[in-house]
Amino acid sequence: MVPARKEEMHMHTARRIPLLVATAAVLFAAGCGTGATSAPSAAPAQPSAVPSAAPASSAPSAAASAAASAAASTAPAASSAAAATGVLKVALVAPSSRSDLSWTQTMVAALQKLQTSDNLQVSISDNQFVVSDAGNIIRQYASEGYNLIIAHGSQYGSTIQQLAPQFPKVSFAWGTAGSTFNLPNVFAYLAAANEGGYVEGAMAAMLSKSHVLGAIGPIAAGDDKLFIDGFVAGAKSVDKTVTIHPVYTGSYSDASLYATAAKTFVAGGADVLAGTTQASSGAIGVARQDNLPWFGNDWPMDTLAPKNVVATEVYDWTSALHQMFTEIRGGTLGGATYSITLGNGGEVIQFNPNYPLPASVKAKAESLIKGITDGTITPPQ
Repeated sequence: MVPARKEEMHMHTARRIPLLVATAAVLFAAGCGTGATSAPSAAPAQPSAVPSAAPASSAPSAAASAAASAAASTAPAASSAAAATGVLKVALVAPSSRSDLSWTQTMVAALQKLQTSDNLQVSISDNQFVVSDAGNIIRQYASEGYNLIIAHGSQYGSTIQQLAPQFPKVSFAWGTAGSTFNLPNVFAYLAAANEGGYVEGAMAAMLSKSHVLGAIGPIAAGDDKLFIDGFVAGAKSVDKTVTIHPVYTGSYSDASLYATAAKTFVAGGADVLAGTTQASSGAIGVARQDNLPWFGNDWPMDTLAPKNVVATEVYDWTSALHQMFTEIRGGTLGGATYSITLGNGGEVIQFNPNYPLPASVKAKAESLIKGITDGTITPPQ
């Protein structure tokens, strides 16, 4: 097995695999959505820099991974151990760097926020974009009796579906997804990214002078598609003449494909750009070079273009995670899906204070946020 980073964050004594990277696939957005149980309300956390990583310990060994199936029947009773010791062992397996300014960093930040209050022992294996390698690591964590293993990416779904029945005493979570596969030890989580996308699309249309916008995503699935669909709908809600044809590059990590898509949009007259996932850095570079407004998703990238990033829909998974931890400690190991929204505090529109946003545009954004939160406005899915 390819060596992987595994790091434990100790505070007690005791997020997307690149698909078709070599070729950009251009698709047009179509609506989709999945029902879910809303997570409890929680005050949104302000993003902060992830602390410098401590030296990583060695990854689970290949021999141990090979023996994991046999160990499943004798693995520690995870939920019982948690109840007895008070410490919940949580493992995060994610496709990109823990400091990617995007998908993975949102989950790392949430776990850090809850580590003390929820009495967690956390291990992280990041940069696991090869699904088979991630599967070996997930299996090893399960064989070690972790209480909850978070597979942070929709590409890990089939792996969770296969492994969860083999480790019935271990809880698994994956997202963004709405399905628990009807398994009693699987949680699912998702983000109503269409809500923030709708707000940002309306703002973008108001800022545009050419009435041409560019929106870039990795693949037409999950919260990335929801964000792009919401952005398109929001833009058209304030300017029915706006031209916007989303582009999906086929890659979560190839920033050069995002840069190419952004340059194509600019050549076609776009004067406002938007995008989602960690590869957005490539498109943000184009926005900075051409001095164009940028709207983002997941985690703020203001530092990459302080004068161009207008606003970001920021994810805060703490409310959803806290409920999972509570359920596990109570003996319920899965079977529920949690959604973060603008209404429950799991999503927040963070405005960049360095961008000179016209008062009328911000007022419109705040009005839309209020309407979405109180239910008078329902962005299409």
